[in-house]
Amino acid sequence: MENSKAMSVEEAFEQIEDRINKLESANLTLEESFLVYHEGMKLLKECNDSIDKIEKKVLKLNEDMQADEF
Repeated sequence: MENSKAMSVEEAFEQIEDRINKLESANLTLEESFLVYHEGMKLLKECNDSIDKIEKKVLKLNEDMQADEF
């Protein structure tokens, strides 16, 4: 996950799906499983951070009116 450009949330979800499929296969060693799991967790954190940023922007846009809850 060392991309020079930021990936979209959709792209990150696709990569998470790929990690899940790898983990569900029986072809990984314990060490490989741990690395794939760790990559997936990093992707999930990036998704969560991106969604939080978007949510804050939406709340700021609604500041003049009434802040909407998600």
